[in-house]
Amino acid sequence: MSAPFAPYDPGPTRRRRGRAPRFRRVPLRLVLPNLVTLLALCSGLTAIRMALEARWDYAIGAIVLAAVLDALDGRVARFLKGTSRFGAELDSLADFVNFGVAPALILYSWLLNEVRSIGWIAALVFSISAALRLARFNVSIDDPDKPAWAVNFFTGVPAPAGALSVLLPVYLEFVGLLPHWPALAPVVAVYVVLIALLMVSRLPTFSGKKLGSRIRRDLVLPLFVAAVLVVALLVSYPFQMLAVGATGYLISIPFALHWHAKYRDGRIGGANTAEADEDESEDDTDLDHLGDNDKDDTG
Repeated sequence: MSAPFAPYDPGPTRRRRGRAPRFRRVPLRLVLPNLVTLLALCSGLTAIRMALEARWDYAIGAIVLAAVLDALDGRVARFLKGTSRFGAELDSLADFVNFGVAPALILYSWLLNEVRSIGWIAALVFSISAALRLARFNVSIDDPDKPAWAVNFFTGVPAPAGALSVLLPVYLEFVGLLPHWPALAPVVAVYVVLIALLMVSRLPTFSGKKLGSRIRRDLVLPLFVAAVLVVALLVSYPFQMLAVGATGYLISIPFALHWHAKYRDGRIGGANTAEADEDESEDDTDLDHLGDNDKDDTG
């Protein structure tokens, strides 16, 4: 009796000739910016741990470090020409943890837990506003209809600035201007919600993207001195400097609105600013001849 089905015959097998396939190598310039982003994420997660241990000074220090690293990773990527879609997505996820989740947990563990559900709702509103702010930024970053001068402004308060501003009550307590009273928890909750609304608002705020791109020769040395002074003050008087910085940033929002209106109405010709910066001679990048352009050739 014959079998109902023919026996399976796989046929002749062919061996792959040549060497085994290798993994593609990723250039180091693509890896370094993502490492900076991961370091920022580690700092934000450490801030959460410090908040759970009621070590508020270390928690705030970790948030500040995450903000510094967040400002560096994009510049490192552009300098090394290592920008990538993966890096942009990783940066957004890290920003949500560092500047959305971590500050909310710090504030709730610090004082908002005194009003229970109200404090938790305020923390939730802030975290969700940070997520919405980052999502809106991601979808609008490649807007082809955006005017050239729009690079000088953000739409709403950016996540890092919102995180450092929302912690202002904690700074004031360390400075000695705000007592740690449970009765102040509702006021702090209202302040947190107001900062959250500023993050998702359409108000223009000043952008620091152009800072550090090109600097006038005569301002290079004073900039070095100012940078050393700011770092020294921040190390010596951290909470005083953070309080002044957060207050100054909030005060700058009406001025940003005024300047945005002047650009929008054409009262300031900022469309050609970027091209003017790019047209500067390459001699300006030489730090060994900072004063040459200031000399008069008539002598």
